Amino acid sequence: MAKNERTELMNICMIYDDKGNVLMQNRRKKDWPGVTFPGGHVEPGESLVLSVIREIKEETGLDIEDVRLCGVKEWFEEDGTRAMVFFYKTCRYSGTLRSSREGEVFWAPLNKLNQYSLASDFERNLELFLSEEISELFYDPEEEHVLKSY
Repeated sequence: MAKNERTELMNICMIYDDKGNVLMQNRRKKDWPGVTFPGGHVEPGESLVLSVIREIKEETGLDIEDVRLCGVKEWFEEDGTRAMVFFYKTCRYSGTLRSSREGEVFWAPLNKLNQYSLASDFERNLELFLSEEISELFYDPEEEHVLKSY
């Protein structure tokens, strides 16, 4: 059995304030459109934490710090590549909010996110961000389209 596998690493970050708002992004990309938290890809050789800090700066104009890992989501692409998204959250940010080519960014009340056209699976992703009970979401390749929580 091989000990190495092809892997694509990504990140997503829930940035929240003390008023019950979260920073959202209305993604323009066709590969995962809709309203979600900002994030992106980990570059080869890049630290996971530094990658989310970089992606947030590029997509929102904000500098974040004190990011906390709150879980991971995994699935397998058709070519066998394992895709992994590392979920982070923080309430420590500074800078001037600005949208990017990735999509418009805006603050929204956490308890009213169901009013937006959310990206697919975002509601399950949100569960991972908010729950103390689970740390992984996994699309089991043996059970197509079944997302399991661990």
